Amino acid sequence: MSKVAQNHQLRVRVIVLALTGLLLVLQGRLWLSDEGWPEVVRLRSGVAEQQAENEQLAERNARLQAEVSDLKDGFAALEERARADLGMVGEGESFYLFIPGDSAVEAEE
Repeated sequence: MSKVAQNHQLRVRVIVLALTGLLLVLQGRLWLSDEGWPEVVRLRSGVAEQQAENEQLAERNARLQAEVSDLKDGFAALEERARADLGMVGEGESFYLFIPGDSAVEAEE
């Protein structure tokens, strides 16, 4: 083997070793550092949690929008709110309040 071929082989080996070392260093940083793969996993988990929360909030917003639309357009929803939240009674209606009593006390009287 000639000296030129040996020099060429040596250069190729040095380059391959240098690239292998660089690859190992970069892979080590990716897998072992706090800013590498563990950070990616943490961020993906955070994104999934945020998406779930966004879906819940979108559903709530849709319900609120429907309620606002009902309140603007009709009196049925307004009347329902007045009955449920304020305890109001409509014209011509009677309000009866039933209080459950203790059956033993009622039997003695």
